[in-house]
Amino acid sequence: MMPILPMRKVTSLMTSIRRTDWAEATSLIQSAQKILIVTHVSPDGDAFGSMLGLANGLRSLGKDVDCAVDGGVDSYMAFLPNSDLVHSKLTEGEWDVMISTDSSDEPRTGDCGAYGRAHSQKVINLDHHATNTMFGDVFLVDSIAVSATEIAFRWLETMNLPLDTAIALPLLTGLVTDTLGFRTGNVTADTLSIAQKLIGAGASLAEVTARTLDNRPFDALLVWRYALATAELHEGGLLSAHVTLEDAHRVGMTEANDLGLVGFLVKVDEAIIAVVFKEVEGGKINVSMRAKSGFNVSGVAFALGGGGHVQAAGATVDGTLDEVKARVIPMLIEAAKQGTLTIG
Repeated sequence: MMPILPMRKVTSLMTSIRRTDWAEATSLIQSAQKILIVTHVSPDGDAFGSMLGLANGLRSLGKDVDCAVDGGVDSYMAFLPNSDLVHSKLTEGEWDVMISTDSSDEPRTGDCGAYGRAHSQKVINLDHHATNTMFGDVFLVDSIAVSATEIAFRWLETMNLPLDTAIALPLLTGLVTDTLGFRTGNVTADTLSIAQKLIGAGASLAEVTARTLDNRPFDALLVWRYALATAELHEGGLLSAHVTLEDAHRVGMTEANDLGLVGFLVKVDEAIIAVVFKEVEGGKINVSMRAKSGFNVSGVAFALGGGGHVQAAGATVDGTLDEVKARVIPMLIEAAKQGTLTIG
């Protein structure tokens, strides 16, 4: 039987985190020449967007900026300016300042983050997750923000840095992807105002939406064929599915990836919360969770050692597929009982 791991503290889930040391962060950047920007493992559009939007902005100030994320840039993000300059690993270098973007805790930044922290004089923590552990030296953390790119935009705005396409396109990408095309419950008039400014600076909303939300590779169909056969509707509106390593290998993938399936499942009428379990090498299971407006999966993710948003979160858990499902499904059923649907 899989041992029950101790619960992480969830006090940060009960209240919002809003600590934005704009002046101190700007002062660090002004005095720095060599800057490293790192984002979280298994990066999404907000991770890439906040990292590259900031990097391109700081380079326009004459700064020497390196970017790194474990595994490098996914092919679907290759359209972002200077994505080809992102390192997939770090083995050398020293920096005046490291900026961690869109990462709720230190382990989430992976090997690149660990190396960067050990070889940087100061660390700026830029994030919007309520589960942020407040690591680093200077904080730009606002859990009210819809995305890390919103915080990056506001920081660049406080520095009076002019926007151009190289900055605006990555920032808009993060804004669009983390709000699912401005459809999440935390989108406000201010969110749309930021998007308007980014579009005015040359970012194409049509391009970002097409490249990140609308298109799917053929591999997705192959994986979904197997994963959908495992779909199960549980008590309280929990819809689950899984992707095994065997299924991934059958379609020519080296690792199990749902390729956006969890986002598809949560749109099912009867689903309140959706979860996809993915086998990872080394006896681990990656758990991806999504919830409809009015429900919260971030508490479950945090208790499992992961993190994320109220409506989109995840964790990687030790154990077999059956063991992890037996542990997580009851937690998500309970989470489904705690909310109230706020949309039709």
